Amino acid sequence: MKLWDIFRRRAPSNQEIAAQRLRLVLTHDRANITPGMLEMLKDEIIAVISKHLEIDAHKVQVNFTEDHRETRLVADIPLQTPRKKS
Repeated sequence: MKLWDIFRRRAPSNQEIAAQRLRLVLTHDRANITPGMLEMLKDEIIAVISKHLEIDAHKVQVNFTEDHRETRLVADIPLQTPRKKS
């Protein structure tokens, strides 16, 4: 994806979607993590974080990314905002 594409806000092409999926499959393969293992990691991350913070567990996303030959496990964990007392 090119920088200009970000500003045009166009939908990704089928080719871009396929390339992204292939990168994800290759990253999972290199990390030797099965989809079941990834789901188990996600559940355990939710359990640990939930002990200390209120989170929106249904919106938690755990994925792999690859950057400069490094594989990273990235967790996007939305926090619940406390409701204001009236």
